[in-house]
Amino acid sequence: MTKLLDGINSPADIKEIPAAQLPALAEELRQDMISMVKVTGGHLASSLGAVELTIALHRVFDAPADKIIWDVGHQAYAHKMLTGRREQFATQRQYGGLSGFPARDESPYDSFGAGHASTSISAALGMATARDLSGESYHIISVIGDGSIGGGMALEALNNTGASGTKIIIVLNDNGMSISPTVGAIAKLLRKVRFNRRYYQANEGSKRVLRAIPLGKQLLRLAGKIKQSMKGFFIHNTLWEDFGLAYMGPIDGHNIAELESALKQARSYAHKAILVHVVTTKGRGYGPAEDDAVCFHGIAPEGSAAKSAPSYSQVFARSTLEMMRRDKSIAIITAAMPEGNCLEPIQQEFPKRVFDVGICEQHAVTFAAGLAAQGIKPIVAIYSTFLQRSLDQIIHDVCLQKLPVTFAVDRGGIVGDDGKTHQGLFDLSYLPLVPDMVLASPKDENELHHLLYTAVYSGRPMAVRYARGCGLGVPMDQEFQTIPIGSAEILRRGAHVTLAGIGTCVATALAAAEILGSKGIETTVVNARFASPLDCTTLTEAARATKRLVTIEENVLRGGFGSAVLAMLEQASIDGLNAHCIGIPDEFVEHGTQAILRAKYGLDAQGIARRVQALFPELGLCK
Repeated sequence: MTKLLDGINSPADIKEIPAAQLPALAEELRQDMISMVKVTGGHLASSLGAVELTIALHRVFDAPADKIIWDVGHQAYAHKMLTGRREQFATQRQYGGLSGFPARDESPYDSFGAGHASTSISAALGMATARDLSGESYHIISVIGDGSIGGGMALEALNNTGASGTKIIIVLNDNGMSISPTVGAIAKLLRKVRFNRRYYQANEGSKRVLRAIPLGKQLLRLAGKIKQSMKGFFIHNTLWEDFGLAYMGPIDGHNIAELESALKQARSYAHKAILVHVVTTKGRGYGPAEDDAVCFHGIAPEGSAAKSAPSYSQVFARSTLEMMRRDKSIAIITAAMPEGNCLEPIQQEFPKRVFDVGICEQHAVTFAAGLAAQGIKPIVAIYSTFLQRSLDQIIHDVCLQKLPVTFAVDRGGIVGDDGKTHQGLFDLSYLPLVPDMVLASPKDENELHHLLYTAVYSGRPMAVRYARGCGLGVPMDQEFQTIPIGSAEILRRGAHVTLAGIGTCVATALAAAEILGSKGIETTVVNARFASPLDCTTLTEAARATKRLVTIEENVLRGGFGSAVLAMLEQASIDGLNAHCIGIPDEFVEHGTQAILRAKYGLDAQGIARRVQALFPELGLCK
């Protein structure tokens, strides 16, 4: 049976479809999306909720001449399918396939890349300013969710946009959710408006009537003055106008005709930036996703292997919960990621000591600094890729003041399918740069248990970086132990070469040592454990004993763990030392499974063994 989608190769084809057939097109998009994402995994619920909005955007505007900018990009699957990529969509998030996010190098219809939140208004204003400077007249549309618009960067952009007088269209896709339900004052204001669509309908209807009667324009101006004088009664509708934006809404985000009408009005509005408030349902059209939008925000492929051990995130949460039961002064902060950080059990037991601050990583860090200044022991749980956004606050508000904040740096290293925007490959470089910051990474889940305890009671800023995915299944100690800060451990001794790994690379180094041992190459394996400060004594003694050393890390090589070790060994002046680093070269890492990417960069056991043999060919004589 021929589908409407079969005839769509570009947005121009969507404009030819009769309006009566658009609901059927939306249903086809949803069914294709569901069937393919079940196979590949991905951000399903957000994209399901934005199907009608995507159709309307591409019918009203002329992309790629007009620029549609998606914030975060979780909701852009229908956009990809309607812009010539439907046949490739089954490859999304697969190695060598489509990205799960908008990507400028993938399609001219992806006018700005995404992956992190709250960026689209800033990008739209920059592009609009460039348009105006060049004397052009295309439209620029920022599509941003109610979770992202509460982020500090988005609010900064709104502040600048309203004052600039530059024409952009901001589409606020309001579904009451980021990954979890949205939090904060703006979320509360949006909830008031979300259930008051009659305001918009009555307001627009009265304007049409007044314009059609004598003296109607004067009455409209008078109504505007009355509204301004009664601002307190209309705060939820005038919030955006106070930012200097025109406001339309709320609009039914699943009614294509109403969406098109509103977007056409916004397109013709010539005076300043305008915000179109669209109300949608996350997971729309797929019962399980509508019922549990949190669970279906991002899903794994069907048939994924069952977990044989708890994930590092689960171990973090269990260890933190146990510490919080023992110590009432411990609090935890998350930036809109309670589910991703596995914090639900802690929220249930200690709701007053778990703080979800929304998509506001900078605020999260300085908020924690304020807690620490008053004697609380805060733990900031943020993914590595998102912690990058708060580097200034880590430097200025935490470390400069030597405040004892613990950073639980989740998803450190190769993350996998989410690709370039989500790989946690920079923290071993940027965190050790900061004076007074301690940075540790556990070799397994039991060591994570102890390092968290060490960090919370260290009395200083300390970050514990751990990987995405399951632990090794090692036995867990019942009691916490303090690990001496800056201490490494030797797990295996051999005469020929030293492998110094950090984090999950330690287990891989041990596996590589077994392979090398079968070839007669005896290997010392060091669990460095701390990237800052380094255990200079243990690393230097191991290097001096074998005269050959290789560091292994899931981090960029530039300025990373290995770079620090080599600098330290250079000062030690070991005669005849031959030292090298294995890690990520100077590039952004694509999407693909963790196993594929580790093999690509020589970070699996076989790759490490091959690299050692290539670096030290003389060891081939050892057997």
